[in-house]
Amino acid sequence: MESAMAVELNPWVEYEFRVVASNAIGTGDPSAPSRAVRTKEAVPSVAPANVSGGNGRRHELVTSWEPVSEEFQNGKGFGYIVAFRANGTRGWKEKMVTSADSTTYKYRDETFPPLTPFEVKVGVYNNKGDGPFSEVVTVYSAEGEPREAPSEVKASSTSSSEIKITWRPPNPGPGRPAGYEVSYWKEGEQEDSGKKKKTIGNETTMMLTGLTGNSVYLMTVRGFNAIGQGPTSAPITARTRKDPPVRPPANLMWIQEGNNVSLNWDPVKSQQNESDVIGYKVLLSQEGRVHHQVMRTINPSAVLSLPEGGTYIIEVLAVSEGGEGAASSLVRVLTSSGVRAKSSQCSIHSGQPWGPPWTWTTALLLIAPLVPSASW
Repeated sequence: MESAMAVELNPWVEYEFRVVASNAIGTGDPSAPSRAVRTKEAVPSVAPANVSGGNGRRHELVTSWEPVSEEFQNGKGFGYIVAFRANGTRGWKEKMVTSADSTTYKYRDETFPPLTPFEVKVGVYNNKGDGPFSEVVTVYSAEGEPREAPSEVKASSTSSSEIKITWRPPNPGPGRPAGYEVSYWKEGEQEDSGKKKKTIGNETTMMLTGLTGNSVYLMTVRGFNAIGQGPTSAPITARTRKDPPVRPPANLMWIQEGNNVSLNWDPVKSQQNESDVIGYKVLLSQEGRVHHQVMRTINPSAVLSLPEGGTYIIEVLAVSEGGEGAASSLVRVLTSSGVRAKSSQCSIHSGQPWGPPWTWTTALLLIAPLVPSASW
């Protein structure tokens, strides 16, 4: 009976063996595998790798590592020993972690100041005894979630659907916010029924949109980071402005003299539940193009100089503290290249948005033609 000794095998690992015969001619086929044989247990010989830590909640020391694979656990009852001590101290405090699959250990002590440096090492053990420890690394106790609420929180309405809110960040120190969360809800409603919106980074201002006009909103702000959320500020209130006027500018009249167009319209009168009109916006665009030229005026009139050779679309809308109102019906003006009317030659037109799509009259001689808008 021939025999052989297999050496340098890992403890507590099952092995199967085959035998292969060979001579000067070559190597034969291997035998069938033997029954599985497990080597005996031994004290662990491989320490955890990549020991690190940090984060966690306030007063916590978090240690993490890569687990030791089963083939290097060397026996039953495998676990870890987490040892740590504050920098500059002598004795180690050791805690047992009994799960072989564990990768993290959190130790909490209310006396730990934030960001305190600790020396940390992680060892291994099994039923046969204790194995080696990893190299000592420095790990800091947790900075924790934000500890203070933002201060000087202020809010002001910018339109009937928008409120701008600003705040001052907490004092520098542990628990620095990575961002902020604003909660807002209508007066008379529960906070839980409101909405929440987070900043992208450490911005200290936010625009709340999609709000209801002429309504009071309550708002709070709190910081957050990867660990958790901090305390909220005291609620503040702001009222959105009244909605802009619903009715558009009416009785729009225009006089075209060559490539110059003078516009007049009836002033828009706000209803009681609407914002006061503070001016008008005249939009001019060339037909087929998206880009608009914008002219602003506080009076219900405007004078435009149009480029030669093109068809232009004009519309007028009221501007209020609550935002922009409804636009007037469209005016379609045609200019001719190289053709200008004399000062004594002009065309006068009017549009009635609340009646038929367009009615117009021509006075004097029409040199630069105007094409009233068809149904849009």
